[in-house]
Amino acid sequence: MGAGPAHAAPSRRGRVPKELRPGGEYDRYVAARAKADEFSGTVLLAHRGEPVLQRAYGMADKAGKVRNRTDTLFNLGSIGKCFTATAVLQLVQRRKVALHEKLGAYLDGFPAEVAKNVTVHQLLTHTSGVGRPPKMTGPPDPEERAWDTVEEVWEGTQKIIRGLPTQFTPGTRYQYSNDGFVVLGAIVAEVSGQNYYDYVREHVFAPAGMRRTDFYTRPEILAADDIAHSYATDRETGARFDFTTSEMAPFVGLPAGGSYSTTGELLKFVTALRQDGRLLDHATVELATSGKTVVPPEEGQDSLLSCSHYGYGFATHIFGGRRLYGHTGGGPGVGDTYNVYPDLDWVSVTLGNYDSSGTKPILQLERRLITGD
Repeated sequence: MGAGPAHAAPSRRGRVPKELRPGGEYDRYVAARAKADEFSGTVLLAHRGEPVLQRAYGMADKAGKVRNRTDTLFNLGSIGKCFTATAVLQLVQRRKVALHEKLGAYLDGFPAEVAKNVTVHQLLTHTSGVGRPPKMTGPPDPEERAWDTVEEVWEGTQKIIRGLPTQFTPGTRYQYSNDGFVVLGAIVAEVSGQNYYDYVREHVFAPAGMRRTDFYTRPEILAADDIAHSYATDRETGARFDFTTSEMAPFVGLPAGGSYSTTGELLKFVTALRQDGRLLDHATVELATSGKTVVPPEEGQDSLLSCSHYGYGFATHIFGGRRLYGHTGGGPGVGDTYNVYPDLDWVSVTLGNYDSSGTKPILQLERRLITGD
């Protein structure tokens, strides 16, 4: 178990609350969960753009005895949807894509009922009905496991999605859809003339100063000592295993998720979003991070979380009377979340290489301490 550097920064309303300082309640709680082997990863709290607390715990590679560090890269899971949405909205600002426009205006090969009815707005808000039905988080299907190039992953996934009808009448309900964001990535590629990965590297990661954030392939991950392996939990035995080295691990991530980054570089992404025109105009960021469709409450949801909505690639919530937005990322051995508290000028990032059950209690405490409830 290791700890990264930590230091205090001034608060907009005076000093940083003692509960959020190094050695405070939050710091002690995360350390206790890591000591009990319930959490492995990194955490960052920042106020007014400056880190208040940074810590790293657990192992990036247990077999290789490599510890997590504050600059370790982690699989972001669905946090990557924020990058895809940002790319789409950049094209909206340039009037190359319209939110009301139908899918068929940009891409060929979809059934008529999909091409003529599904809009970009619906894809961004998980109300399109496009793609495969949602399933419990798990490994890819056997066909997907055989793909071992970026091109095979991209083309194979597109082929599967384009052959499917909608699951429900577009616009009539919310249903989380990874495939919908894969389609959005295809729109980015088609309209920009670049492949999706290159577009996001050039127009999202680079302007934000995210120099190490990328879509690393499985061979690149296994060869690196600064990328955390994902340790999934076996549903039958409860034992953790290295998902990254298993045949079930995907070859590369997609527009729905699977890029890799650090807590510090995600803070850079948030900072760039909040600087007018660096990634998006201020008005477009407000549009993206405002609620568009209601997200049904989860079982066991915190009583202070009064409502949740999905915007354009960003989730937004009212917690303890305060608005916050961000996203979570989950999967086998992936437990991530980041939150922006715009009224309080706080940002939190938690990246874990255990399943998300280890991250949720940390998120709950963080929200209560930052909002003062």
